[in-house]
Amino acid sequence: MAELERKRSVVDRWLIVGLGNPGPEYAGNRHNAGFMVLDELAGRVGGRFKTHKSHAEVVEGRLVGAPVVLAKPRSYMNLSGGPVKALADFYKVAPANIIVVHDELDIPYGALRVKLGGGDNGHNGLRSITKSLATKDYLRVRFGVGRPPGRMDAADYVLRDFATAERKDLPFLVDRAADVAESLITSGLEATQNTFHPADLKPAKPPR
Repeated sequence: MAELERKRSVVDRWLIVGLGNPGPEYAGNRHNAGFMVLDELAGRVGGRFKTHKSHAEVVEGRLVGAPVVLAKPRSYMNLSGGPVKALADFYKVAPANIIVVHDELDIPYGALRVKLGGGDNGHNGLRSITKSLATKDYLRVRFGVGRPPGRMDAADYVLRDFATAERKDLPFLVDRAADVAESLITSGLEATQNTFHPADLKPAKPPR
């Protein structure tokens, strides 16, 4: 881990990818949380998304002092890997400098988690990216959307808009997720986890 952190520098280019489905009919879906966060980051960069030959919309600029490429794949969720791999190759970004922002069923709404690598946990977008990059070792900003109520199918749940009560806090959470992405660039993984993970989800400190 220390070696990975040493390789990262603000002079390196970063690729930040938000996952979602294209089209206005999906814009407010829980599955499009990644797109929402990328729109916030684009505002911070001061750029507008433009079509790229990689089958994605991109913004190039600087974020917290680092050169970044912000990307929203224009494929559907389960085909996200192709555009991400094409962008990584085109901009020469190593997996260690790729941040993927995505919705996460196993995290309660209102919580954000960060990790490097790991499984896809049934998320089709992550599965596609891992297959295309041939590695799991990229950073993930996991935007909690919670589990579906009752016996609702998970696919139906994530393809529905955030509930009315959830939408009250959504702008704050999107803004905070954008802060998390910035922190990964400036402070690294461990410091970001210590800052942004909910206290009740952190490992208990060993007794003295």
